[in-house]
Amino acid sequence: MRTVSSKIRIFAVAVLVIAGLGYILKARGASAVDAVSPAEARAIAKEAYIYGYPLVDNYRAEYAYFVDRSNPEFKAPWNQITNIPRVFTPTDVAVQTPNSDTPYSWLGLDLRAEPVVLTLPPMDAKDRYFSVQFTDFYTFNFAYLGTSTSGNDGGTFLVAGPDWKGETPKGAQKVIRSETEFIVAIYRTQLFSPADLDNVKNIQAGYKVQTLSAFLGTPAPPAAPQIDFIKPLTLTEQKTSLEFFNILNFVLQFCPTNPSETELMARFAKIGVGAGKTFDPDKLTPEMKSAIEQGRADAFAEFAGGVKQMTEGKLTSGDLFGTREYMKNNYLNRWLGTIGIYGNSKQEAMYPIYYTDSSGQKLNGGSRYTLRFAPGQFPPVNAFWSLTMYELPASLLTANSIDRYLINSPMLPQLKRDADGGLTLLIQNESPGKDKEANWLPAPKGPFAMYMRLYWPKKEALDGKWTAPKVQRD
Repeated sequence: MRTVSSKIRIFAVAVLVIAGLGYILKARGASAVDAVSPAEARAIAKEAYIYGYPLVDNYRAEYAYFVDRSNPEFKAPWNQITNIPRVFTPTDVAVQTPNSDTPYSWLGLDLRAEPVVLTLPPMDAKDRYFSVQFTDFYTFNFAYLGTSTSGNDGGTFLVAGPDWKGETPKGAQKVIRSETEFIVAIYRTQLFSPADLDNVKNIQAGYKVQTLSAFLGTPAPPAAPQIDFIKPLTLTEQKTSLEFFNILNFVLQFCPTNPSETELMARFAKIGVGAGKTFDPDKLTPEMKSAIEQGRADAFAEFAGGVKQMTEGKLTSGDLFGTREYMKNNYLNRWLGTIGIYGNSKQEAMYPIYYTDSSGQKLNGGSRYTLRFAPGQFPPVNAFWSLTMYELPASLLTANSIDRYLINSPMLPQLKRDADGGLTLLIQNESPGKDKEANWLPAPKGPFAMYMRLYWPKKEALDGKWTAPKVQRD
């Protein structure tokens, strides 16, 4: 028979064990599986942040476009196309570095219940460029339709999610398969000039979207479960709030794990990151919370290193966008792509970016610059090229007195050529004078960047035989 004192000792030990277990659960979060040290948590947090930022940022944009009807950027509900019969201006702020050459049409696709059928009309002109870019929840550009891929004669195409097992229906030319359940389809239709806008509107009116059952005239399948879409973080919060990982967990439930990432997801699970998991910062010890935050800081240091490589020309936009196979799971490059989220793969468009002048100094509206194309050295394209101004750090179009946000090749007849047939663009904050405004690309008063766009680039651009000229400071 145990003595009272021995019972007390057993009880005390039990209390200590329970208290210790509670401390561990609090430190790890109830959903964590394996104990991790702060050093390991820091390393995993860095990796998960680099991996997850594009998914979280994409969710922010798609929530504004297809979920939040109160948002001024709202386009349409899922599976309904909306056409924007104008080009982007400084009032458009949901997406960084938007182009202002091609009126957009936006389509958010929910592929859980059934596939969706897209019908494209023939273009009204052989030289009118258009494209439909398919970007999944991972932000991989996994397919294209349009001038450079399917041609300008129109057609009907089926877009299916990861679980669809059907056959190509009669009347559809091709099946496009996504590895995630939600995607965005981004339509770009070339505008030749302001007077061409009605023609673009007519083309946009021919972009048709139907569910597969509506296309076939058959009963619709059961609707997919309703989703309580959680509120996204702002751009600032994505950099400062540990709720970032809960947004990532929410998005991942619509992204079946790719076999190449099985081990990665098992590693992330150690800190409570994964599809449907809950990451609770309030259950972290101060030491563990500090470790996670340090991991985030490590990720941003890695990102800054990538930006430096971009400014030095060691990384190009062509490295940042593409299919999963092309990107080879380079998650840092995928994150760098969010600087111009929804940018095209290089076969569709190339983006030489100007952050600095020829001497390596950052571009700023306090100085004046020129960019000269020598005779015969315009960007080599099958479609068209442009140079667009963005104020920093927002990476948005900049308002100016002449409402000009870019200079592009369709404007060449209105620009003044140099004596030798070349072209010099004037880049500065204040007008260079009425007689020179034709070649003026207005800059903001402060820091800025410029993106050149080569739509449907030719081989000499893709293989590097042509390089963009450098910006000269006056």
